[in-house]
Amino acid sequence: MIDPDMPRPASNIAHAYSLEVSAKDMPALSAAASRIVPASTIAIPYLPREDDAARLAAARIVRTLGFEPMPHFSARRIASLAAFDSFVQRAVAEAGVERCFVIAGDPSNPMGPFSDSAALIDTGVFERAGIKVIGVGGHPEGHPVMNTAAQWEVLERKCHSIERRGMRPLIVTQFAFDADTVLTWLRALRARGIAHPVRVGVPGPASIAVLARYAALCGVSACASMWSKYGVSIGKLFGTAGPDLFVERLAAGLTTAHGQVSLHFFPFGGIAQSVKWIEQYRSRIAPAP
Repeated sequence: MIDPDMPRPASNIAHAYSLEVSAKDMPALSAAASRIVPASTIAIPYLPREDDAARLAAARIVRTLGFEPMPHFSARRIASLAAFDSFVQRAVAEAGVERCFVIAGDPSNPMGPFSDSAALIDTGVFERAGIKVIGVGGHPEGHPVMNTAAQWEVLERKCHSIERRGMRPLIVTQFAFDADTVLTWLRALRARGIAHPVRVGVPGPASIAVLARYAALCGVSACASMWSKYGVSIGKLFGTAGPDLFVERLAAGLTTAHGQVSLHFFPFGGIAQSVKWIEQYRSRIAPAP
């Protein structure tokens, strides 16, 4: 089986990639499945409008399509330890889930006993169920409520906890618009001795209005200078934008010192559009025969 987290040359950064696909978008994923690299990781976000049954069904579909399901767990939205344990056990048994992604979640007050993602890791539920990889969030452009020092401390602590429990950490960043900022963050990450694989969040092709809306919802910086670095002219904010310039700058700036880096696509403009963009990019950078 292909290991989707194996290191790849920087010039071929899109050789292994992952996609974020909600339960409601499984029909679109199925339609595009033949064009997606086999064994790719498909992250299934924990959305408040989708229940556990829908998330489990999505994980089963992802596995049936030949991909690696990576369900998200939003700590503050989980009502009880029993519900959390049951979901993880069923995900492993019914969909062969081996990797999960943990976040604190949006609610200011937890709906159950978990206040943050570290609390989920500390239960021991994941390793007892046989989970092998735990994804945690990275924030190259800053965190909406934590300062820089706190971000590094929390990230290091979670990675150490995951390793101590016999699992492998995977860092998945929030999507970004400035490749230089991401490269600087990666250098700082490695300088702190954090050598785990990183998947850099990339917005798939979408209208600029949609990108701006998601940026606002997720606390991602999208000022005029940031749009410019992403390749969007301030005078053309009603068109469509793709990640061409961002990915090209990121790939050009990566060195072995940045460690294992691949791409994680947020298909804000639709799965088909993101898959088409990935195909075209991979074709452009493919070595000549």
